Amino acid sequence: MIKIIASDMDGTLLNDKMQVSDFNAHAIREAQAAGIEFVVATGRGLTEAKPLLQAQQLEPAFITLNGAQVYDEDDQLVVDIPLTIDSRDFVIKTLNERGIYFELVTNQGIYSDSKVKRIQNVADLLVNLNPDTTYKIAVALAAARLELMNINYVDNYAELLQTPGLEVLKIIAFSSDHAALVEPKTLFNQQANLVVTSSSANNIEVNHINAQKGQALEAFAQQRHVSMDEVMAIGDNLNDESMIRDAKYGVAMANAVPQIKALAWEETKTNIEDGVGLAIKRAIELNQAE
Repeated sequence: MIKIIASDMDGTLLNDKMQVSDFNAHAIREAQAAGIEFVVATGRGLTEAKPLLQAQQLEPAFITLNGAQVYDEDDQLVVDIPLTIDSRDFVIKTLNERGIYFELVTNQGIYSDSKVKRIQNVADLLVNLNPDTTYKIAVALAAARLELMNINYVDNYAELLQTPGLEVLKIIAFSSDHAALVEPKTLFNQQANLVVTSSSANNIEVNHINAQKGQALEAFAQQRHVSMDEVMAIGDNLNDESMIRDAKYGVAMANAVPQIKALAWEETKTNIEDGVGLAIKRAIELNQAE
């Protein structure tokens, strides 16, 4: 019996227009009506993720920032795992020395020091996740979504980091030159209290070692007295690896990277073919057959 379905967003729940399709939204409501809880598990922060679900009048719980923060369906923060100050400073120094653009995801919002680079890198992400999308269209979509995503812009991060009470929950670095990310990724992986994942080939996402989707999903399930044998997890990229591995019903998108497909229990269609909605309907059918 499947009692919880967790879905990634980019390249998974969201289509090539960065929207939750009507088909996927209807399938989520069908699951909820059948007694299955739907939860979003994303690398995005809540302010980036929530509006895209609200556009379809959906109010699920959210596992955000790869598990660094978890919010229940009433928007109450139930998990908070920031980077340590030493780790944060090491990552920032390493990226600055190599001239790699990065953003800080904090408990006080998402921060960028360049609107132009933000648009460029979101466009690169869209093209990477949706190869049929032209770069020109991707730039237009990225620019149009900036206000919705509630990004804050600063001249530099040094002053921001002096803000009382500020916690850095995730650092995401971008480069269209994939090779430029290899060395810093290796350095970060050598740190015992860091975990490095990615949501596309053009980025790396750095979190505290305890901030992983699989761990967060298991804790979320335990709070609801649900075992991981009763959980379906749907994803496409490396930051989904832990939850695809840990859930009994790990589902890979057809557009998923090979590592995710190798771990998955089953495969569904791509994000532009409503793969999440189809996986949800499969879960409902499995439950009805029991």
